[in-house]
Amino acid sequence: MARPWVLVFLLLFIVLTSQIEWKQQFGNEIEASPNISQKDHQQQHSSKRQDVVKEKIILSQEKNIQKLNELVQSLQEQLQRCRSENYVLNSTATPLTEHLNDLKQQSVLDD
Repeated sequence: MARPWVLVFLLLFIVLTSQIEWKQQFGNEIEASPNISQKDHQQQHSSKRQDVVKEKIILSQEKNIQKLNELVQSLQEQLQRCRSENYVLNSTATPLTEHLNDLKQQSVLDD
Protein backbone atom coordinates (compact mmCIF):
# COMPACT_ATOMS: atom_id res chain seq x y z
CA MET A 1 0.00 0.00 0.00
CA ALA A 2 2.92 2.35 0.54
CA ARG A 3 3.96 1.95 -3.03
CA PRO A 4 0.67 3.32 -4.56
CA TRP A 5 0.80 6.29 -2.14
CA VAL A 6 4.33 7.07 -3.21
CA LEU A 7 3.24 6.93 -6.84
CA VAL A 8 0.29 9.27 -6.12
CA PHE A 9 2.52 11.78 -4.33
CA LEU A 10 5.10 11.55 -7.09
CA LEU A 11 2.41 12.16 -9.69
CA LEU A 12 1.05 15.15 -7.75
CA PHE A 13 4.57 16.52 -7.37
CA ILE A 14 5.18 16.28 -11.12
CA VAL A 15 1.85 17.94 -11.94
CA LEU A 16 2.45 20.83 -9.50
CA THR A 17 6.01 21.47 -10.63
CA SER A 18 5.01 21.42 -14.28
CA GLN A 19 2.23 23.96 -13.59
CA ILE A 20 4.72 26.19 -11.78
CA GLU A 21 7.08 25.99 -14.78
CA TRP A 22 4.22 26.84 -17.14
CA LYS A 23 3.28 29.86 -15.03
CA GLN A 24 6.89 31.03 -15.08
CA GLN A 25 7.05 30.65 -18.85
CA PHE A 26 3.81 32.57 -19.34
CA GLY A 27 4.96 35.20 -16.85
CA ASN A 28 8.21 35.69 -18.79
CA GLU A 29 6.26 35.99 -22.03
CA ILE A 30 3.87 38.51 -20.50
CA GLU A 31 6.78 40.51 -19.13
CA ALA A 32 8.47 40.39 -22.53
CA SER A 33 5.36 41.64 -24.31
CA PRO A 34 5.37 45.09 -22.65
CA ASN A 35 9.08 45.38 -23.41
CA ILE A 36 8.37 44.60 -27.04
CA SER A 37 5.54 47.12 -27.14
CA GLN A 38 7.80 49.70 -25.45
CA LYS A 39 10.47 49.01 -28.06
CA ASP A 40 7.87 49.41 -30.81
CA HIS A 41 6.72 52.66 -29.22
CA GLN A 42 10.31 53.90 -29.00
CA GLN A 43 10.93 52.95 -32.62
CA GLN A 44 7.76 54.75 -33.69
CA HIS A 45 8.78 57.81 -31.68
CA SER A 46 12.25 57.72 -33.21
CA SER A 47 10.74 57.32 -36.66
CA LYS A 48 8.46 60.31 -36.06
CA ARG A 49 11.45 62.41 -34.93
CA GLN A 50 13.33 61.42 -38.08
CA ASP A 51 10.33 62.38 -40.20
CA VAL A 52 10.12 65.77 -38.47
CA VAL A 53 13.83 66.38 -39.05
CA LYS A 54 13.48 65.37 -42.71
CA GLU A 55 10.54 67.76 -43.12
CA LYS A 56 12.56 70.61 -41.58
CA ILE A 57 15.46 69.89 -43.92
CA ILE A 58 13.14 69.83 -46.93
CA LEU A 59 11.53 73.12 -45.90
CA SER A 60 14.94 74.70 -45.41
CA GLN A 61 16.06 73.52 -48.84
CA GLU A 62 12.86 74.85 -50.41
CA LYS A 63 13.51 78.27 -48.83
CA ASN A 64 17.08 78.22 -50.13
CA ILE A 65 15.85 77.28 -53.61
CA GLN A 66 13.33 80.12 -53.51
CA LYS A 67 16.07 82.60 -52.50
CA LEU A 68 18.30 81.32 -55.29
CA ASN A 69 15.48 81.69 -57.82
CA GLU A 70 14.95 85.28 -56.68
CA LEU A 71 18.67 85.98 -57.04
CA VAL A 72 18.72 84.45 -60.52
CA GLN A 73 15.73 86.57 -61.53
CA SER A 74 17.42 89.70 -60.15
CA LEU A 75 20.62 88.92 -62.03
CA GLN A 76 18.69 88.31 -65.23
CA GLU A 77 17.02 91.71 -64.84
CA GLN A 78 20.39 93.36 -64.24
CA LEU A 79 21.84 91.64 -67.29
CA GLN A 80 18.91 92.79 -69.41
CA ARG A 81 19.40 96.39 -68.19
CA CYS A 82 23.12 96.20 -68.97
CA ARG A 83 22.39 94.86 -72.45
CA SER A 84 19.91 97.61 -73.16
CA GLU A 85 22.31 100.28 -71.83
CA ASN A 86 25.11 98.78 -73.91
CA TYR A 87 22.88 98.81 -76.98
CA VAL A 88 22.01 102.46 -76.38
CA LEU A 89 25.68 103.37 -75.92
CA ASN A 90 26.69 101.47 -79.05
CA SER A 91 23.91 103.01 -81.09
CA THR A 92 24.92 106.53 -80.00
CA ALA A 93 28.61 105.77 -80.30
CA THR A 94 28.35 104.79 -83.97
CA PRO A 95 27.17 108.21 -85.16
CA LEU A 96 29.86 109.84 -83.00
CA THR A 97 32.60 107.75 -84.57
CA GLU A 98 31.20 108.57 -87.99
CA HIS A 99 31.17 112.25 -87.09
CA LEU A 100 34.80 112.01 -85.88
CA ASN A 101 35.78 110.26 -89.08
CA ASP A 102 34.12 113.03 -91.07
CA LEU A 103 36.03 115.64 -89.06
CA LYS A 104 39.30 113.82 -89.65
CA GLN A 105 38.60 113.64 -93.36
CA GLN A 106 37.86 117.34 -93.46
CA SER A 107 41.05 118.15 -91.61
CA VAL A 108 43.01 115.97 -94.08
CA LEU A 109 41.33 117.67 -96.99
CA ASP A 110 42.01 121.09 -95.51
CA ASP A 111 45.69 120.27 -95.18
